[in-house]
Amino acid sequence: MAEADANSVNFRLQRGEGAGGWFTRLRRRWWFRLLAVLALLAGIGMVAGWALFARDLPSVDALKAYEPPLPTTIRSADGTPIHTYARERRVELDYAEFPPLLVRAFLAAEDKTFFEHHGVDFPGFAGAVVDYVSKMGTGARARGGSTITQQVAKNLLIGNEYSPSRKVREMILAWRIEDALTKPQILELYLNGIPMGRRAFGVQAAARAYFNKDVDQLALQEMAFLATLPKAPESYGRAANADRALERRNWVLSEMLRNGFINNAQYQTARGEPLGLSDRQLPTLQSKAGYYVEEVRRQLIDRFGEKAAEGPYSVYDGGLWVRTSLDQKIQADATDALRRGLLRFDSGRGWSGPIKMLDIADGWQGPLLASNMAIDFDNWRVGVVVSRGSDSAEIGFTDGTTGTMPRWGAQMPVRGKGGTAFAALKVGDVIAVAPEGGEWVLRSIPKISGGMVVEDPRTGRLLALQGGFDASLDSFNRATQAMRQPGSTIKPIVYAAAFEAGMTPATIIVDGPFCVYQGARLGQKCFRNFGNSRGAGPHTIRWGLEQSRNLMTVQAANRTGMEKVVGLMQRIGITDQKYAPYLSYALGAGETTVMRMVNAYSILANNGRQLTPSVIDFVQNRKGEVIWPERWRACERCNMPDWDGKPMPRPRIRARQVVDAVSAYQMTHVAEGVIQRGTATILRDFGRPIMGKTGTSTGPTDVWFVGGTPQMIAGLYLGYDQPRSLGGYAQGGTVAAPIFKAFATKAWEGMEVLPFRAPPGTRMVRIDRASGRPVTGAWPTDDPKAAVIWEAFKPESEPTRQRRNREAEAQAKAEAAAKAKAAAAAARREQQQRPSDSDFLQREGGIY
Repeated sequence: MAEADANSVNFRLQRGEGAGGWFTRLRRRWWFRLLAVLALLAGIGMVAGWALFARDLPSVDALKAYEPPLPTTIRSADGTPIHTYARERRVELDYAEFPPLLVRAFLAAEDKTFFEHHGVDFPGFAGAVVDYVSKMGTGARARGGSTITQQVAKNLLIGNEYSPSRKVREMILAWRIEDALTKPQILELYLNGIPMGRRAFGVQAAARAYFNKDVDQLALQEMAFLATLPKAPESYGRAANADRALERRNWVLSEMLRNGFINNAQYQTARGEPLGLSDRQLPTLQSKAGYYVEEVRRQLIDRFGEKAAEGPYSVYDGGLWVRTSLDQKIQADATDALRRGLLRFDSGRGWSGPIKMLDIADGWQGPLLASNMAIDFDNWRVGVVVSRGSDSAEIGFTDGTTGTMPRWGAQMPVRGKGGTAFAALKVGDVIAVAPEGGEWVLRSIPKISGGMVVEDPRTGRLLALQGGFDASLDSFNRATQAMRQPGSTIKPIVYAAAFEAGMTPATIIVDGPFCVYQGARLGQKCFRNFGNSRGAGPHTIRWGLEQSRNLMTVQAANRTGMEKVVGLMQRIGITDQKYAPYLSYALGAGETTVMRMVNAYSILANNGRQLTPSVIDFVQNRKGEVIWPERWRACERCNMPDWDGKPMPRPRIRARQVVDAVSAYQMTHVAEGVIQRGTATILRDFGRPIMGKTGTSTGPTDVWFVGGTPQMIAGLYLGYDQPRSLGGYAQGGTVAAPIFKAFATKAWEGMEVLPFRAPPGTRMVRIDRASGRPVTGAWPTDDPKAAVIWEAFKPESEPTRQRRNREAEAQAKAEAAAKAKAAAAAARREQQQRPSDSDFLQREGGIY
């Protein structure tokens, strides 16, 4: 038969039919036509499927360069992480950093055949299709049947829409992903990005959120619990669903056992463990550095933006690593000193009232957690009044526990109202309490507030910053935002301008009545010393600053010219906009911030070189590359364990000179006398060179101290947010300086004793401290009240007897002319019936 067929074919070929004729007859067969139609339909179906499902799918290549949104991490000056800016918990790890047992837990729960399939588990997919068809019309959701690769495609590329078309798109992408990435790369993407509940994405973030551990610290039962979360991330982590979570966790353990990932002993041990979940609360702000890290956040947002749409280095998505200049010990010392100073001033004034009111009709723990309030001071805690009876009140805390506050624990009077605090308490009041004898007693948050800044005067780096009592209770940063009148702390800037204009620390100025006529509108302004003390006659500028004499300061400013004085205030950074040239600004009538005042003093201590206060040393992207400052370079030899014998590496100084170097040193040297003999002698027993100045504003509404050593300048003020009198007894030397001392006692412990360095060209001359005249027969001693001291002069400006006589004659003539001019002006005003005083300047200052 076969031979006959072969002969038939040969015969047809010999007749010339050929292959074309044979194919023509084949097309007439019915089965051939059917196959052709089916092939055409299949082709059309493939094109349609491509158009419907695959045409606009995202490129898998995006996964190779995928960078998940990551929070920004803040580090202190020594590199310790101190805070994270995050709306979601995310931590990215390499595949090798995931414990193998943790990987197996997820494989057992989600995709047992992950290492065998090519992105799609067809038997599992078929089961999912059957389940989907069986549940159509019921409203129930079918099981997913997705592999880990498909979940990566869903989570990172196409979204979580519930539809058959999404499932098909997911399968196509999964197939492509398997072609583009290795299995470990796919698992790394999955384990870093899977939603896990509690605002955590990825297993490392989830380990922190649920167990407060890193992945390498997790026990087997904890790994198994995390593997349950992708199925229902917002369900299994809830306390109300603990039984369901335990059942699901044990199922994962059984699957691990069945697949040979663990042995029976491991299974039995882990199965008997409780869930052991930690509290749901997100990591709270570190209160001692709260104001500091908030200032860092503000500056980062200004530079890089807040969200991913604003740039690749946004604060909440860019994964930045930020090295700050924060010294945690100094920050803790500053915070503690300021807080205790505020409490000391506020003590005895009664209860300041609740921190906040909450609506707790539907439960108290949720609203209390949402308020995000905490206190990191001694053993104080924030709680909410849950109920109140006649003899006690029940207090609820953020961890869900409650305590009792007896009536005797809240007997302080209510400030400004009278009655006891216990009687004034209401359900829903958020209050501060402290433990005592197994119960809780009420504490009062001070109404008085203030700010404090600590700066390195060699670099401008801010070592600490405290803007109030506690950042978790009040976010307003008084160290950088509160505009306050600096009082007499402005006087060193005034005298620095006078030194630039040719005066010296030994220049004699009369501490006596001084009035100026300021035109028809402002009238005459007569200045006075603090406490209306009478003038003390002619004295040196040094004495005038040490004793904070207002009359001498305004006369020095008047001689210098207020245009020059306010010009220096602007140059040194006390104000951005130049003050009007009114003499009251020489006594602190203008407004500024603690940070600006501390930086101005730091410039003086830095021999007049410009400093810009900074909280950020440098910023790195997620790959470790420094992206700010621009053209940043590491100091290659700064961190050597041993000296290599070469000259020490020193950064090149590029700062411009904003104050004459010798004038700045003269002022610093004079300000040391404030500590030795003046208004801040409370600091004299430190036994080291310290410069500084106290300040008290009109009212008094604010009290100040600014000063420090060559290594550390600090400043602070106390005052009410809505300025009002602190009481007649309040002065910078009696309220602010003791707070500074409490800070310095801890912060300066072990710090090297260094002198302030005089710049080239400074001449040190022995003078009589009282008269300012040169001395040749005696030498200075360590006695603060010694008659002979060293004084700093510019070349050719040091006093001689002949020069002193000429200066005395010129001064006497100038004073006589000024008195005659003032008398003539007074006569004219009497004739014109003009007012004799200046309401304007009384409103603007008169700072004493």
